[in-house]
Amino acid sequence: MKPKVRKPTKKESQDAESWPIWEKEESEFPWEYFDQETCLILEGKAAVKTPDETIEFGTGDYVVFPEGLKCTWEIKERIRKHYKFG
Repeated sequence: MKPKVRKPTKKESQDAESWPIWEKEESEFPWEYFDQETCLILEGKAAVKTPDETIEFGTGDYVVFPEGLKCTWEIKERIRKHYKFG
């Protein structure tokens, strides 16, 4: 169970435009996903640390976080993303 990072399709980018936006300054904090989250990174750079590995992503990436994932977010450059749960 790990996040999946890739570039979005054109349709995925268009769909994400209607999703809410979340922004956060450089910081580090623990997080647990109680539902799957899909997001499109608009700006910034971050890493998510799981017990098994660290996954990095940034501007232009499409990331899917699985339900049940426990991790630590490390925001390296102020992040701005569209996101959707479920």
